[in-house]
Amino acid sequence: MPTKNRFAELHDEITTWRRDLHENPEILFETHRTSAIVAEKLQAFGCDEVVTGIGRTGVVGVIKGKETGSGKVIGLRADMDALPIHEQTGLEYASKTPGAMHACGHDGHTAMLLGAAKYLSETRNFDGTVVVIFQPAEEGGGGGKEMCDDGMMDRWGIQEVYGMHNWPGMPLGSFAIRPGSFFAATDQFDITFEGKGGHAAKPQETVDTTVMAAQAVVALQTIASRNANPVDQVVVSVTSFETSSKAFNVIPQKVQVKGTVRTMSADMRDLAEQRIKAICAGMAATFGGTADVTYHRGYPVMVNSEVQTEFAAEVAKSISGQCDEAPLVMGGEDFAFMLEERPGAYILVGNGEGGAAVHHPEYNFNDEAIPAGCSWWAEIVEKRMPAA
Repeated sequence: MPTKNRFAELHDEITTWRRDLHENPEILFETHRTSAIVAEKLQAFGCDEVVTGIGRTGVVGVIKGKETGSGKVIGLRADMDALPIHEQTGLEYASKTPGAMHACGHDGHTAMLLGAAKYLSETRNFDGTVVVIFQPAEEGGGGGKEMCDDGMMDRWGIQEVYGMHNWPGMPLGSFAIRPGSFFAATDQFDITFEGKGGHAAKPQETVDTTVMAAQAVVALQTIASRNANPVDQVVVSVTSFETSSKAFNVIPQKVQVKGTVRTMSADMRDLAEQRIKAICAGMAATFGGTADVTYHRGYPVMVNSEVQTEFAAEVAKSISGQCDEAPLVMGGEDFAFMLEERPGAYILVGNGEGGAAVHHPEYNFNDEAIPAGCSWWAEIVEKRMPAA
C-alpha cells in the first residue's frame, strides 16, 4: 500500500512542527525546549503515559492498542538534537541560534515520529503496546546509552526497537536497509609525544617530537594497509597535529595528535587499538621519547537483527514499492546501544537527490519525505502487532 492517507492530511501540520524545531535547534542534552514540546504534544494526542527525564532530557510516550492481549511491545526511536554548525541555508525558518543547526535532519525524525504517534493514538488499530522514544544527544553524546542505562527497555518491557534516518542522495521517499553490521563503531585517540625541546639550530641536543610524531602519523596508516585483513573495514584518520611551541626556532617539548577510528567488527576494533598503542610507543622509543596514548571507545557497531530487518524491509516495500540494500556506513549511530539491548532494525529513508549532505551548513530536511517516514512507523506497529 502507498503512504497512509491520514499523513497526507497531517502533512502541513507535521511540516509546521518540523520547521519550528529547525528554527530552534538544541545541542546534545540541552534539548529542553524540544523535549517539552514533544511531551506536550504526546499528552495532547492522548498517550497513555508520557515520561520525561529519561536519559537526562529524553521523552517516552506509551500508546496501548485497542487490544493488548498479544503482550507485544515495540519501541520506535527518533533523535532530537542538533549540531554545533552555523546554518547557511538562507531559509525563512533558518536557525535562530548562532552556532547551532539541525544539519542532520533530527528535526525531521522527531516530527515524523510525532506524526506517527498522533495517528497511532487516534486509531489504536493494533494488538499490543508501542513505546515512542525521543532521544537527546545522538551527535556524540551517547543519549541512547543513557536512556538504556536509565532502564528504559525493562521499565516498559520493550521487546523490539526500530529507528530511522533520512538519507540525502536517495530518491525521495525510497528506503534502504541491510542486515547485520550497518554503521561503524566510532572511537577516538589522543596521543601526547614527549621528548626534549630546544633550539632548532641545535637539533643534536634535543629529542625532536615533531619528527617522531610525523613518523607515527605515517606509520598509523599501515594498520589498514598491512595489519587488517583486506576484506575487513577499518579507517584510521589523524585529524589534529599540534606542537607545544609555535615559534620558528624552537623544537617543541610535546606534540599532541588526535584522530578517529572506524571499524565494523569487535575484532577489528581491538586490533586498531592495540596497533595504535604499539606503533606510537615503538616510534617514540626509536627517537628517544615517549608516547602517552588515550584510546576512547565511542559508539559500538550498529547491528541490525536479521528477522526485524527482513520485516522492516517488507514494510518499506509496501509503502514505496521497493527497499534497496543499503551500503555499509562508516559513520556512527548511537541507536547501536539500543540494538545491543533488544533486537531491531534501522532503516534509511530517501531525502531526495541533489542538495547538501548531512552535517553540511546548507543541508535541510526534505518535508516531502514526511508521509513516507510516518507511514513506515505506523505500518511497523500495525503489521507487527495486527489487531484481531
